[in-house]
Amino acid sequence: MVKNEKNKRRQINLLDLIPVRNIDWKKEEDGLIVLLKPKFKNPLLVKHVLPRLKKPYYKIKLDDVGSALWELCDGTLTVEKLAERMKDRFGEKIEPLYDRLALFLQNLERNRLIKYK
Repeated sequence: MVKNEKNKRRQINLLDLIPVRNIDWKKEEDGLIVLLKPKFKNPLLVKHVLPRLKKPYYKIKLDDVGSALWELCDGTLTVEKLAERMKDRFGEKIEPLYDRLALFLQNLERNRLIKYK
């Protein structure tokens, strides 16, 4: 029985996770969000090279759905609550909701733009 317990993977439900923004961002005049991803992660490069660059960040522009979701990722709501709020705001426009939400959050996490707590 001990061997079976070791082989079982702990199942993580995406809907129970709480996404938290991990980078700087700004809101444009039109209400859309622009993410500011630093060009370097190495502390030495961040300290000495990044301040000297004309454009120290990659700018990632989000659409209206992505911008609304980004603003909700403040570390207080679970993914399930995010989905409910997005459904209330966008209705049928956002369907298939859970597939789109999972893909978007997966891309944000893969690029280290968000983390989960």
